[in-house]
Amino acid sequence: MKPDYSQIHPELRAIAKRSPQFSLSKKNHWLVNFLLKLMPAPKLPPDIDLREAFIPSQDGQTKIRLRIYRPKSSLLPTPALLWLHGGGYVIGKPEMDEQRCAAFVREVGLTVVSVAYRLAPKHPFPASLDDAHAALKWTASQTQTLGIDAQRIAIGGNSAGAGLAAALAQLAHDRREVKIAFQLLVYPMLDDRTVLRGELDDQNNITWDQQSNRFGWESYLGQACGAVNTPNYAVPARRNDLRGLPPAWIGVGSLDLFYAEDVAYAQRLRANDVACELKIVTGAFHGFDAIGASAPVIEDFTKAQFAALRKHLGDGAT
Repeated sequence: MKPDYSQIHPELRAIAKRSPQFSLSKKNHWLVNFLLKLMPAPKLPPDIDLREAFIPSQDGQTKIRLRIYRPKSSLLPTPALLWLHGGGYVIGKPEMDEQRCAAFVREVGLTVVSVAYRLAPKHPFPASLDDAHAALKWTASQTQTLGIDAQRIAIGGNSAGAGLAAALAQLAHDRREVKIAFQLLVYPMLDDRTVLRGELDDQNNITWDQQSNRFGWESYLGQACGAVNTPNYAVPARRNDLRGLPPAWIGVGSLDLFYAEDVAYAQRLRANDVACELKIVTGAFHGFDAIGASAPVIEDFTKAQFAALRKHLGDGAT
């Protein structure tokens, strides 16, 4: 089905027209991951220090790769952002968000820890959440080594990574091992029940449609979407009590498949006395800011994230 470009924000129409349109499935997701592995990481600015660390998974059977970005000029403890990449729980790697992570470092003065978590369907829930949780605990235990402020640790991600961040916020709240200062959720993948909504118009789901969404969720959950026996923390939107969670920023486009579930989650956070800023971009589709082009509407969306991080974490080593 050809997209209705008239509904797309004027500044994003050219991006939409050159965006690859396909659905992820059992047949092709391995190929997408293979191609992603071949993609080199973009060159970082000279004022950013990058190193990798390998930490044990919670089951002790594998190593979790972390990419750690720091401002070279920072002398005092900085805030930290644990970042989780997108990819529908089934594809992706930290290098996909290299430029995004670099921008967080340069503009806000953060240390960013980006996690190469395990992917479904080979590693279904709770593998990716366990990896994110292990990375959070490791980051909190390495504050002196990493030069970060233990009181200013945030979590965030985009798409499925933002869904993982939302689940991690819930898990961390219940375990009370690490206090999270803030959660940055960029068009988060929060609710498997969206797959069951047959009335949704798939026409402008350019980069993530219902077929991809079903494949992602069912690969991750290991069961059909909408099942009543969904485990705790697997689907963030399924949690009833959201009280006590860290403040949040949620950003999403009005044409995003996740629009309704993201708005509903923001409203429920507020109803549970959790501060939540909701940024809606009219005429924007899923992943509109990650295609590689610049436009004022994308710059505004990105700057809103910087502002939210500064608001809740401070600016750099302050």
